[in-house]
Amino acid sequence: MAKSSTTAPQSTTTTIPAASRKWVKDLPSIAARIYFFLIFLQVPLFRVPCRSGMCSTPIHVTSSQLIASEIFPGTVVKALLYPGAIANGVVRNMTIPTWDNLLSIYNLTSVKEAPAVTDLQRLEVLAGSYFSVAGALVGILKPGRMSMFGTLLVIWGLVKEGILGKPANTDPSKPVFVYPTMLLALICAFSSVKYDMKKAARSAPARPIAKPLQSSSKSKLK
Repeated sequence: MAKSSTTAPQSTTTTIPAASRKWVKDLPSIAARIYFFLIFLQVPLFRVPCRSGMCSTPIHVTSSQLIASEIFPGTVVKALLYPGAIANGVVRNMTIPTWDNLLSIYNLTSVKEAPAVTDLQRLEVLAGSYFSVAGALVGILKPGRMSMFGTLLVIWGLVKEGILGKPANTDPSKPVFVYPTMLLALICAFSSVKYDMKKAARSAPARPIAKPLQSSSKSKLK
């Protein structure tokens, strides 16, 4: 009597090391912290005309608009500017700026008289700066998508003006410029978004599992 032998397929499973899993899990928090320091230490990301002259960080754009619109008191704006002012003062000339002359250092004392059309022509940069600052603050407690949306809005506004010429730059002495640090900010903004892979796997539709074909040979008596 001949017997048909069938061998079950062996499944191979790959295990991710615990150190790698921990690093992937902590990546959004690390990226959110780096993004926070980029924004609040006022690392130059771009250069664009604004009410206070030339703004190079989302903090500058946000502060000039907050002072001009008087949405928040000047103390709140100073609190946003002071960490970066200390860092820039120590790096440049080893001095710490005083709290009283902080607005004059950033040329924010006369922004109320400046024409609002400067900011209104660059709504993407203005809105993106708001989202970037708020996202950097919220991201320290709970990383989310606000930083990513803000950074993308800023980049789109700069690209639209630099490539498409909208709005047209009437002052050739104040060109729009993007620093390489903007790429680092974009990477950190995307990396700070936390993706729940288990939730995505549960919500995915179940697929039928293909079973191996059994041998059709029948045993015969000899």
